[in-house]
Amino acid sequence: MAAMTNAQHSGGHEVVIVGGGLVGASLAVALDRAGIDTALVEATPPGAMPAVFDQRNLSFAEATVNALTALGILQKLQVPAGPIRQIHISRAGDFGRVGLDAAGYGRDSFGQVVVARDFGDALEARLGELTRLTRYRPARFIGFGDAAGRRGIRIAGPDGERLLQARLVVGADGADSAVRAALGIGAQVHDYRQRLFIARVRPERAPDGRAFERLTDHGPTALLPRGDRHYGIVHGVDADAAAAVEALDDAPFLARLQSVFGWRAGRFLGVGPRSSHPARRVVADDTVGTRTVLVGNAAQSLHPIGAQGFNLGLRDALTLAELVADASDPGAPALLDAYAARRREDRARTLAFSDGLARLSANPSPLLRPLRSLGLLAIDRDAGLQALLAGGAMGYRGDVPALCRGVAA
Repeated sequence: MAAMTNAQHSGGHEVVIVGGGLVGASLAVALDRAGIDTALVEATPPGAMPAVFDQRNLSFAEATVNALTALGILQKLQVPAGPIRQIHISRAGDFGRVGLDAAGYGRDSFGQVVVARDFGDALEARLGELTRLTRYRPARFIGFGDAAGRRGIRIAGPDGERLLQARLVVGADGADSAVRAALGIGAQVHDYRQRLFIARVRPERAPDGRAFERLTDHGPTALLPRGDRHYGIVHGVDADAAAAVEALDDAPFLARLQSVFGWRAGRFLGVGPRSSHPARRVVADDTVGTRTVLVGNAAQSLHPIGAQGFNLGLRDALTLAELVADASDPGAPALLDAYAARRREDRARTLAFSDGLARLSANPSPLLRPLRSLGLLAIDRDAGLQALLAGGAMGYRGDVPALCRGVAA
């Protein structure tokens, strides 16, 4: 069967996590820390990385930095992260802007920027230290099976099919979750009709800790200050224009970025390899089933505007880990109900913020222009509104897990 971290295991576990990406692997570390026997079902073989660990730029909120440091993951980074000390938000064609400064909230930074590939390497190094984790890889989830008093999980690998048993199964297998489908849980899907181009950009002057969000009719363009003297960019374009943008050579692509973004960060001198991804919102109708929980993108996949996706998914995972750590039965109905209740406010508020900003900012209606401009001015001048925005940017919404608050759980 698949390669395993521990000696050959009987196939019975307290928790089985399906999906070894950002959220699933982070949850495995948190559960091991709590002393829980855990298995991780991963599609990629040993020595390979899930596709999500590519050159995209991850914006870790302060709450996420706190948690990943407590879990011993960020210490494994081999390259420096880029601190986000200021956030500048504006929209093309509108007057007004919002400026947030971490120093005004007694912080050195709102969070950090980490390249996904570097984070994947750090996660892999940390996973290799765990003593209670069994890794089935390469293996894929193919359905549920019978297991008295537990959940049966059917997985398939190079040596055929195998039945695992768990008190709790966690679906952390992405927006097109096979676990969610097997549970019969539907999802609400919205296509924003945007394509998001991701790359690193070399500026004429090194980033100084400022992150920029430039909103346009066709999607957002974000510049994130990396730790390697580059910016990470996310450039949103209308889906109908995506093929033409993808075909651009480096020089005209840089010219396009400069035209959309302006000169706030100086001149762009070079661009690295580009990838592109569709902007979709996928929200599961429910996040729990019989002895099963959905977390991360399996529960909700967001538009990347505002950089909320992984931060929200990690809070899913750490809330679950807190509850499981104190439970005699991690899959008991009462525990799953408690999990759903604790995640309700954060999930609803973050989904509303992300979707509302994506739809409102890209709406070209001239009637909305003065309203958006007044909104930007109001936020920039009102300390209370700024504090709400800053709190969300740092990852503090609703019932926040203890590790995110910097509390040793």
